[in-house]
Amino acid sequence: MANNVRQSAASIVQLLKLAEKRSITIQPVAVFELDRMCRSGNHQGVAIVVSDYEYVELEAVLEGAGERKTPPLLLLVDHVQDPQNLGSMLRSADAAGVNGVVIPRHRAASVTPAVVRASAGAAEHVKVAQVGNLHQAMLELQEQGIRLVGLEGSNSAMPYEEADLTGPIGVVVGSEEEGLGKLIRETCDVVIRLPMRGRVGSLNAAVAAAIALFEVRRQQSKSG
Repeated sequence: MANNVRQSAASIVQLLKLAEKRSITIQPVAVFELDRMCRSGNHQGVAIVVSDYEYVELEAVLEGAGERKTPPLLLLVDHVQDPQNLGSMLRSADAAGVNGVVIPRHRAASVTPAVVRASAGAAEHVKVAQVGNLHQAMLELQEQGIRLVGLEGSNSAMPYEEADLTGPIGVVVGSEEEGLGKLIRETCDVVIRLPMRGRVGSLNAAVAAAIALFEVRRQQSKSG
């Protein structure tokens, strides 16, 4: 916490009480030190040092799925590069009540502080598995009874309103530039597209993922 921050401010008082309750050490520091820690001046006078983000194993994304009223829903992200997009996807995943998110370990955005910020904190509530081989992870999920639904904008894809999205589903979203990789697309059980009725030919990957997740949840709830 910066030396000159107003400790009388309601938000700061609440933060200090919460830190004391959780036995978190509070250390006053110079503002320039916070600037260095946060790599910017966008810290509002307070920062916290935490451990690295803890990923889960692939098997953990399905733990407790049978206890929910709706079937399992997963989000698989095929080499998305933009931290803002990944953060937005995690936020939508949390809002849709997904069981977990699967991301590649290489050539893709990982869960960084920028991603956590973009997720509005949802990254702390969603199980994220980081795998070495997304294709292999897809095969393992299919063995567990998860039907994989790829999302892309090509005319060869099935209109999403015509697709059966009930039962255990994993929505697979491609990268910003290349979309779904060839092998990833071929491994999907079905590939769907969102209707584009305007002049714009496609949606941002994170927006498209959000729409698909909520459509799956709508169909799952209706079928249940």
